[in-house]
Amino acid sequence: MGDHPARPRRAWCWQSGGVSRTPQGQRASLDKQPHEVAAMFDGVAARYDLTNTVLSFGQDRGWRRATRLALALEPGERVLDVGAGTGVSTEELARSGAYAVGADLSLGMLAAGRRVRPEVPLLAGDALRLPFADATFDAVTISFALRNVSDPDAALREFARVTRPGGRLVVCEFSSPTNPAFRTVYLSYLMRSLPTVARTVSSNPDAYVYLAESIRAWPDQPALAARIGAAGWGRVAWRNLTGGIAALHRAVRD
Repeated sequence: MGDHPARPRRAWCWQSGGVSRTPQGQRASLDKQPHEVAAMFDGVAARYDLTNTVLSFGQDRGWRRATRLALALEPGERVLDVGAGTGVSTEELARSGAYAVGADLSLGMLAAGRRVRPEVPLLAGDALRLPFADATFDAVTISFALRNVSDPDAALREFARVTRPGGRLVVCEFSSPTNPAFRTVYLSYLMRSLPTVARTVSSNPDAYVYLAESIRAWPDQPALAARIGAAGWGRVAWRNLTGGIAALHRAVRD
């Protein structure tokens, strides 16, 4: 698959460029108030990993592996997984031999993760105010959670704060399919089929209506690359996954 620079150049297949609970069935609005988003994810925590695998037709496993490889982690390095949820992505990162720590705003997701992955370090943490000193990590990543942050640009700056100079960032997020016909089919699935499928497997299917809407409203690949660069990251590049359903954006801390 082609990779695209945020600037006009080519590079190895990359293109550069305390939580309250809501009642069952309530979903967060797209203005993404942190307490609403946290409560929504509390409500889906019980079957979150299973639901993601079903709704992505098993692609989520490959996306996690691609994120780990894009980070190019070395044994002994420290990597922060923001929006880690139940820690399934943090567990994948640790396969590299790096010390992987997960942080998430949802206490329900963290509790679910600690039950099934007690060996994975999972901490409560807000992407806008991470509980770590400056330059703590060799790499930071966030998967399918940046669009749920109330101020994504501030979060990207906060990720830079806790990353050492020369450290890496990888954002794995839903994006815009590059084929127009496929994009039409995909958007139809998001808005019509995804909520229907979620009702059969999710503990809070209405939350997936919000998730579908947030995916549709999210910037495309070049727009997100520009925002990452504006937040103080250099050498921004992206790579499409599954035809652009998702994309990996990577960058280096200046």
